[in-house]
Amino acid sequence: MNCNMTQSNNKQTAIMIVPTGIGASIGGYAGDASLYAQKISQHIPLIVNPNIVNAAVFSGITENMYYVEGFAIDELMKGNIALKPSKNNKIGVIFDKKISKNVLNIHINTINAVKTVYGTEIIGYEITEEACGVEFFSTANGASSGRVNNPQTLLEAGKKLLQNGADALAVVCAFDEPPEDEYENGSGVDIVGGVEAVISHYITKNLKCPCVHAPAFEDVSITDRIVSAKVSAEYITPTFLPCLLFGLKNAPLLVDIKEKPSLKNNNLITSENIHSVIVPYNALGSVVVLEAQAKNIPVYAIKDNKTVLNADKNTLNLHNITELDTYEDYINKLRN
Repeated sequence: MNCNMTQSNNKQTAIMIVPTGIGASIGGYAGDASLYAQKISQHIPLIVNPNIVNAAVFSGITENMYYVEGFAIDELMKGNIALKPSKNNKIGVIFDKKISKNVLNIHINTINAVKTVYGTEIIGYEITEEACGVEFFSTANGASSGRVNNPQTLLEAGKKLLQNGADALAVVCAFDEPPEDEYENGSGVDIVGGVEAVISHYITKNLKCPCVHAPAFEDVSITDRIVSAKVSAEYITPTFLPCLLFGLKNAPLLVDIKEKPSLKNNNLITSENIHSVIVPYNALGSVVVLEAQAKNIPVYAIKDNKTVLNADKNTLNLHNITELDTYEDYINKLRN
């Protein structure tokens, strides 16, 4: 693994978050927040959660973005970890045992295609010893959530890949077909998004490495219906794995600075480097926002990006939140 250590402690970095599974009008679908992230990253290095740039066989990631899973961003803001910029990570892939042979073969072909075309170092894959048992559902407020009945089998597979030299993990679990809803029309909530976050949070927390999840569905047919442009990336392919591999290739590694605070000044990105946080207008109840408030880091709530949550600054009685109409307004602030 080759590390790019150009990030210095006095260089400012922004964080852009659009949580998955909360029906964000921008970023709640398939890579539809990518263009805004790309524009912002032209002015400042930008940490993005995967939901912003993931788009099935496409990815909105650029060289001036850091691809960081949501739990790791929380830990960064708490001061527990730092990010170590990295290039050409070795990637391992975990597959749920429940995935059928024909669907697995499509994903193996996907791995080989990404290795061939992009030179991504994918060291191999592990199939879990047991089925993971993924379930997804909607919560009372309309957000998506779910559970994994056998998460330990994912950990065991992940440990094997890390022992074999992997720096980062992509996870593909078998999902039942979601019910028909308004998602394909570019509205509503991604019903499987919430449990995807549960899976990636769990692996990241326990294995301390970059990790992202994509679902595998048994129906691999491609629709000939015209769907919303906001979700179209997910309707032209039977696999969502490529965007994970694109993001993980240069994802920063996670360094525990809570146990070893002496590492903080070793050209790492810490919470002390964060310039600002950009979030949807009414999704302000996250760890990232609350930690930013405690650390006097500016938080910008974008009115143009609303969710099914009811967590704006007035509802939560938060102060020092700057409300902006659009992401372009934030970009203009960077220019000035």
